[in-house]
Amino acid sequence: MNNGILIIAHAPLATALRQCIMHVFPDADTGIMAFDVQPNVPPEETLAGVTMALAILNKPQTLVLTDVFGATPCNAAQKLVDGVNTKLLAGVNLPMLLRTVTYRHEPLDAMMARALAGGTQGVMQVASTAPQNQTRKKHDPDHNDYQQ
Repeated sequence: MNNGILIIAHAPLATALRQCIMHVFPDADTGIMAFDVQPNVPPEETLAGVTMALAILNKPQTLVLTDVFGATPCNAAQKLVDGVNTKLLAGVNLPMLLRTVTYRHEPLDAMMARALAGGTQGVMQVASTAPQNQTRKKHDPDHNDYQQ
């Protein structure tokens, strides 16, 4: 059994993230739903929409992922989740979502922990010049100057 994943974010982020996941995991189509929160929509309408999205997803357990803590998507999701069959993480990014989908068959608490780890481990500083882009030294056969 796979858990459900509901992405709630400012438009068009939720849909874009879902499309990225469908590119990598086309078989996950029925277990992932996206809800784009449109600008200038009253919070009550947003809550009604995400409630309907969760009902349509129709999974016994669902991880809800939102973009920004304290913003409308997260606020609506906080009213939606029960902490038992539905859990909530804010700060969704693509590494988090990839990890979530990869482990969607695990228990909800374990899937949530993996999602959190994927999200945080996916954020890193990258050097502006990677070793493979640097000027190479002339090879000296007597010196082990292998590039890694």
